[in-house]
Amino acid sequence: MRLGLENKKQTKWAAVLGVLAVLLMAYEVIPMFMGGASSPASSAQAAAPTAARAIARPGAKGKKVRAENLDPTLRLDLLAAAEQTQYEGKGRNIFVSQGDVVKIDAPMGTGRTDPDTPKQYVTPTVQQPPTIPLKFFGFASRPGEPKKIFLSEGTDVFVAGEGEIVNRRYKVIRISPTSVEMQDMVFSGPPQNIPLTQG
Repeated sequence: MRLGLENKKQTKWAAVLGVLAVLLMAYEVIPMFMGGASSPASSAQAAAPTAARAIARPGAKGKKVRAENLDPTLRLDLLAAAEQTQYEGKGRNIFVSQGDVVKIDAPMGTGRTDPDTPKQYVTPTVQQPPTIPLKFFGFASRPGEPKKIFLSEGTDVFVAGEGEIVNRRYKVIRISPTSVEMQDMVFSGPPQNIPLTQG
């Protein structure tokens, strides 16, 4: 009877796997006989009270908190006692380091540089806008149309109605039979009247 020894590689691998299986079984079975916990849930439950007892307060030196001190109810007597605590410091300002404190000498005089006589208030002068250089020399409107006028500046002639802007700067505010009221858009000032010139 042959035991499959023809293929030595397969035999070696089977032996290695058999040894690993025996070791794994021993790892799982031996803790049962030694009294250890087998399930991870029971080990976590067993470790929970120990962890609760091992929590220490940050200010306590080596003191451990007992499990009954982890009660979440509000203790008003402890809060009232904490509110009555008075800070008893050494009188040092904790916001200023002692090395940065600089003594400032007392001022020698009053510190005033202005003379004792009060200055008189001077009303600021408002700069008047320059005179509008346009000349109003006639009307360009037809019956039934809005009023339009002829304006000239040097050799340039403009035709404009109320609300229109002439030469990218002057706005026609109102047209009357003898004059035109115009506003300089660059210099904000009162409107100026330009009279009708003949010829």
